[in-house]
Amino acid sequence: MAEPLKEATNFIEQIINEDIESGKVTEIQTRFPPEPNGYLHIGHVKSMLVNFGTAQKYGGKCNLFFDDTNPSKEKTEFVDAIRRDIHWIGYDWAKEVYASDFFDTIYAYAERLITEGKAFVDDLSPEEISATRGTLTQPGTESPYKNRSAEENLKLFREMRAGKYADGEKCLRAKIDMASPNMNMRDPVIYRILHCTHHRTGDKWCIYPMYDYAHPICDYLQGVTHSLCTLEFEDHRPLYDWVGIQLGFSPKPRQIEFARLAVTNTVMSKRYLKKLVEDNFVHGWDDPRMPTIAGLRNRGVPPEALLSFCEKAGIVKANSVCESGYLESCIRDNLNENAERAMAVISPLKVVLTNYEGEEELEFPRHPLKEELGVRKTAFSNELYIDESDFSLDPPPKYQRLKQGGYVRLKNAYIIRCDEVITDSDGKVKELRCTYVPESRSSHDTSGIKVKGTIQWVNAKTGVDAEIRRYGYLLKDAAYPGQDFSERMNEQSETIFYGKAEPYLAEAKDDTAFQLMRVGYFKKCTDEHGRLVLSEIVSLKDNYNK
Repeated sequence: MAEPLKEATNFIEQIINEDIESGKVTEIQTRFPPEPNGYLHIGHVKSMLVNFGTAQKYGGKCNLFFDDTNPSKEKTEFVDAIRRDIHWIGYDWAKEVYASDFFDTIYAYAERLITEGKAFVDDLSPEEISATRGTLTQPGTESPYKNRSAEENLKLFREMRAGKYADGEKCLRAKIDMASPNMNMRDPVIYRILHCTHHRTGDKWCIYPMYDYAHPICDYLQGVTHSLCTLEFEDHRPLYDWVGIQLGFSPKPRQIEFARLAVTNTVMSKRYLKKLVEDNFVHGWDDPRMPTIAGLRNRGVPPEALLSFCEKAGIVKANSVCESGYLESCIRDNLNENAERAMAVISPLKVVLTNYEGEEELEFPRHPLKEELGVRKTAFSNELYIDESDFSLDPPPKYQRLKQGGYVRLKNAYIIRCDEVITDSDGKVKELRCTYVPESRSSHDTSGIKVKGTIQWVNAKTGVDAEIRRYGYLLKDAAYPGQDFSERMNEQSETIFYGKAEPYLAEAKDDTAFQLMRVGYFKKCTDEHGRLVLSEIVSLKDNYNK
C-alpha cells in the first residue's frame, strides 16, 4: 500500500504532492546551492529551510551544491564557512557537490549544442551584445556571427578552451530567439572566457559556463527532482527548461520559485556586505551587527530562533518585507525561555548603605521559569553599584526609581532610601548615601513600605569589571527609492560601556546567553586579555505587535 501524501503547508509542497500523485516522481531530491563568493546571511536560512526542510519532510535527500562557476570571486574560505554555517543551523547534506565536478560534462554538452546547430561562437564584445538585445518592447538584433557553420563554431570553441583568445574576445551563445518577450531567451551567453585560477580546478580551464546554462545540467546530473530557487529566477525558468529539453534530460528537474527573505534595516546583499568588510565599517564577516550567519552566531542568536523566524515568515510566492522587530521577537522568545538571569549595571553609580554592617549572601533563581536549575548566591554588602539611569536629581512625575528622599527595592534584596547625594564640582552625581530597611528583605518583607520600583544592583566588593557592547541596526531606516546605500549607514551601530557585573557572569562559560535583568539579553565572552565582555544579543523590550 502506498504511503499517504504529506499534508501540504505551502505551495511548493502542493506541487510536490501533485508530482507524486501523478507518478512523475517517487523520491524527492533537492539541493541547497550557494555560490562560495561570501558568507551566508539570514536570507540563506530560509533557503536552507525550504531545501533541507522539504527533503526531510518527504524522506528525500538534499545535496550541498556549490555553484563555483565564477572563480574570480570564489574562495575556499567561503566554502569552509558555508559548511560550518549549515551544520550550526542544524542541517546536514546527502552529498557535497560542486559545479566544477561537472565541468567536463558541461563542456561536452556545449559541443553537442554546437554540433546540433543550437549554439554559436560570437565575436561581439559584452557591451555590443548588451546593445543588441533590444528592449522589453523591441526585439533584439541577431549577431552577424550567428550563421557560422557548426564546424567553424566547434573549431573556435575549442580554441577558446585552449586559451587562444583574451577575456571578452569571444563567447558561446545559445541560438534561441532574439524576438522573445523574455530577455533571457535572446540568444543568451552560455560560456565566457575568463583567465582566472579556480579554487578547485586551478588553471585547467580558461572558459567557464554561465550559471543559467550550468544550473539545469548540474541539477540533472545530481538527480534533482525539484530545483527550489528564489523568485528572481522565475524569468530564467524558460531557459532552464530549454537547456533540459534540448539536451534530452529525462526526467527533467522542475524549477519552482519562492519569495526570498527581506528584513527591514538589514543589509541583504552579498556585494554590500563584502563592501562593509573591505571598508572596515565592521570588524569582519562575523561582526555581531552583520546579518551573516557567522555574525548572528557570534552575536549569540540561537539557530532555533532563526529557523522559527523563517518558518513564521512563511514560504510564499510573492515578495514581501519582514519587520526586523519580528526577528527580534523570535530571538527574544527563545532566550526568555532558555537564558539564565544575572545582574549587571552599564553605567555604575556608587551606593553606600550607612546603616548596614557585615556581609551576607542572597539567593537568586537561575531561571524564574525553571525551578529545576536551582539558585545562585550573590554577595550583599554596604557598598553597591546601581545604574546611573536608575537615579534622578530632578525626577519627572510618577518616577518610580530612586530619588533623593525616595525609596526603591533592590532586586531580591532590600528596600533602600536615598538620604544624601554627593556630587563633584561640576554637579555630576558621584555617590549616594542611603539607608536600608532591615525588615524589607525580599520574600520576608514585614516593613509595610510599598514601593513601585525594583532595580538591579552589583555588590561593589565582589563585582567585576565588564566591557558591555550594545548594538543598533547597521541601517538607520528602511530602503527608500533613489536613496544611496551609504546614506543609510548607522555610524553609531556599536556602543561600548564599561560597567560592573556580578562574578557569576565572569565564571560562566564563554558564549553562554544571559538575561541581564532590566537591561537585555547578552552573550558572555572573554577578550584576548582575559577580561569579561558582555555582548548584546537583543534588547529586553519587545516593541513588535504580534
